[in-house]
Amino acid sequence: MGLIILIKAIILGLVEGLTEFAPVSSTGHMIIVDDMWLKSETFLTAHGANTFKVVIQLGSILAVLVTFKDRFIDLLGLGRFTKQSAQKQSRLKLTQVIVGLIPAGVLGVLFNDYIDDHLFSTGTVLVGLVIGAILMILADAFGSKNPRTQTVDQVSYKQAFLVGLFQCFSLWPGFSRSGSTISGGVLMGMSHRAAADFTFIMAVPIMAGASFLSLSKNWEYMTVEALPVFIAGFISAFIFALISIRFFLKLINKIKLLPFAIYRIVLALIIYLLFLT
Repeated sequence: MGLIILIKAIILGLVEGLTEFAPVSSTGHMIIVDDMWLKSETFLTAHGANTFKVVIQLGSILAVLVTFKDRFIDLLGLGRFTKQSAQKQSRLKLTQVIVGLIPAGVLGVLFNDYIDDHLFSTGTVLVGLVIGAILMILADAFGSKNPRTQTVDQVSYKQAFLVGLFQCFSLWPGFSRSGSTISGGVLMGMSHRAAADFTFIMAVPIMAGASFLSLSKNWEYMTVEALPVFIAGFISAFIFALISIRFFLKLINKIKLLPFAIYRIVLALIIYLLFLT
């Protein structure tokens, strides 16, 4: 593998890391960048390129685990019982996260092969970008101005399940997992930050499950020759996802979803005009 190929892997990792948890669709951006410019299929084959995109998602998952390590320790019951946690009347429970995962988890298992075979194209991504942007605009317009759920520890089982239903939209490439779930959370009475926190926590098991399912089917494409590419992309995605998550969480309650929605519509229009007309 030459230097140029490793640089391409790092660029794809950068795209994945910066966009995975912003409501702009990391899958959509990777498909657009790869199909239009980087052409990873030429040096990894079609199946190898898809496997590579799965592997670099694991770098983003690791970034979430690092950022929310105390939260995950608490959810799994592995931390010490502290006076601070005892004083809290309610805390997010692992069962609530599981309830939120059920809808998209079931649909993902049922339609995973169809999605991989038929929906990973620039055209379908553009559709997802625009429709997802409309949902985000509606969430900002009709979400409560004084949401009753200010923190992730106040999320109810009903809210968790309904947000899980919104997460089903993200199975369409370009729609965005964080865009659909944060929008759903805001419409269900959460603050933007509470919805974002819940989104990121839910993302770990569903992304990890989808990634390992895909890897189990395509393990043979992780060859020794391609290993440097996979490692470079994984590390790049981890570093840039770590930066992106912390930056996004500081801003989301201030800027909300509208700027991201506008960006998505402008991006879809530019890509359409430049490459599909």
